[in-house]
Amino acid sequence: MYRNDKVIRRYSEPFKLKILDEITRGKLNKNQLGKLYGIAPTTINEWIRKYNRKDLMNTRVKVETKDEITRIKELQKEIEQLKKLLLKKDLDAMVLDSYLEVAAEDLGYKSVAELKKKLSIKP
Repeated sequence: MYRNDKVIRRYSEPFKLKILDEITRGKLNKNQLGKLYGIAPTTINEWIRKYNRKDLMNTRVKVETKDEITRIKELQKEIEQLKKLLLKKDLDAMVLDSYLEVAAEDLGYKSVAELKKKLSIKP
């Protein structure tokens, strides 16, 4: 054989359907069937797409206990509370800056920074 000679394999329709049927039964997975018959798992994925058997594609199933679900809900509530507190803090800071701007103007200071320095307020 020459270096660039490729072996092209053609599989019959009944063979492809047999492989998909074996996956459906669940005794062997794609990798195991691929090793058994000498087929790349990507080829089996192509057959799954060709025959519209999306139920055989790899899917993630997330299994959680009731305790985990409860904990996740508690954490989500806590995140929402923290977001509200952060928003409130930002609004309070904006209000304070606005008060300082008005006070600096009314008291005759050139800038808010000058007023903050006089009152010993950190920037």
